[in-house]
Amino acid sequence: MMRSLYSGVSGLKVHQTKMDVIGNNIANVNTVGFKSSTVTFKDVFYQTTQSASGPNETTGTGGQNAKQIGLGVSLGSISKNITSEGGSQRTDNPFDMKLSGDGFFIVNKAGVNYFTRAGAFTTDAAGNLVNGDGYNVMGWQADKDGNVIKDTVSKLTIKTADKLQTKAAKTEKTSFTGNINASDSSFVADNNAANGYTGGITMSAQIYDSVGQQYLLTFNVLKTKTANEYTVTPTSLKSADGEDYSKALGIEKDADGNVTKEAAALTTLKFDADTGAVKEPTAPEKLTIKWKDTAISDLTEQTISFDLSGLTSVATETSTHSTSDGKAVGKMTGVGVQTDGRIIAAYSNGDNVCIGQIAVATFDNPAGLEAVGNTMYQTTMNSGTFDGIGEDVSAGGGSITTGVLEMSNVDLSTEFTEMITTQRGFQANSRIITVSDTMIEELTNLKR
Repeated sequence: MMRSLYSGVSGLKVHQTKMDVIGNNIANVNTVGFKSSTVTFKDVFYQTTQSASGPNETTGTGGQNAKQIGLGVSLGSISKNITSEGGSQRTDNPFDMKLSGDGFFIVNKAGVNYFTRAGAFTTDAAGNLVNGDGYNVMGWQADKDGNVIKDTVSKLTIKTADKLQTKAAKTEKTSFTGNINASDSSFVADNNAANGYTGGITMSAQIYDSVGQQYLLTFNVLKTKTANEYTVTPTSLKSADGEDYSKALGIEKDADGNVTKEAAALTTLKFDADTGAVKEPTAPEKLTIKWKDTAISDLTEQTISFDLSGLTSVATETSTHSTSDGKAVGKMTGVGVQTDGRIIAAYSNGDNVCIGQIAVATFDNPAGLEAVGNTMYQTTMNSGTFDGIGEDVSAGGGSITTGVLEMSNVDLSTEFTEMITTQRGFQANSRIITVSDTMIEELTNLKR
């Protein structure tokens, strides 16, 4: 049989294979994170009818090249364009993520790790971060203080019970700022009063107990007979819903709500006559709230340090402000992912806590990864191994962008051009078979 007949057959086979790859590329033009493939051909075994010979000075003949007849074509390679990054598709979904750089997201199913560039993630009923097929997204956990522990990757949880809220903290420090004008109309001169004045101005601070309950603590600032001198006395302590806990300050009231015993003064506040700055006290004053004296049985005592050094007494309007530490129980209000993969949870009490970090995997030869469907890959002997720990995406200059997905890197113009050349190549090889068949037919007709 004619060798050209089999060469034509081999040409048909490889062009059909290339067309299969092109068809798969075009079919996945809108597949998130898809990486296109390219096909290369190579020639195959040659039949040598005459070997090459060198020049011969004795006989005076020159050298001759070898005479070889090729036996067709075979598939050289089918390689993924895995390092070519696809375009960006905006979704505004906070759990849709696009990787820049050479890394891969790590996902796990039934204890087996897979790798993908498709960052279309969501949360399941258990609060785990998963992809659309239910594979767990892997990364590093954070301790109670929000410090990431870069150990063996494990599944990342977002909305589990332990992360839906943060603990309360009691108030330990409060600072007052602002101005107290000695000529304020609230200070009413009264020669019959022990200190020479009645009335006074009010300063208040929002404080929290150890279980996160909020209270309004009020002080009365009363002018004394001595110039630039005032007494600061607690007068009221009420919860956010208006319940009176003033008894915890040592205040006693009768059945009609009239004060029968006042609280002890916090301090005597003295200002410098020249500068208007606080001269005394020189250190923060402490106030102990005796919760055990109220109806609250699960609280004992709470000591708060009050810093008054930020006050002034100059000839401008009276206005005071307070800043306190402490916080209520925080409820999760949102979750975001930073460019380095850190997952930050925001809470209603102002806390922003790192609850984990998305890790990525890189490989010595990413083109050696084996596609297993669902836009995922697994390692092979030629890709390099995964160490089980992963890397910080920013370590290699990469980043994570949220609200965006990586689109397919299929270039339709290239694919259609390849389709045309593949079709023509297939047609040409079919002609080889047709012509070879005609020649064989002529040969068999010689007998007639």
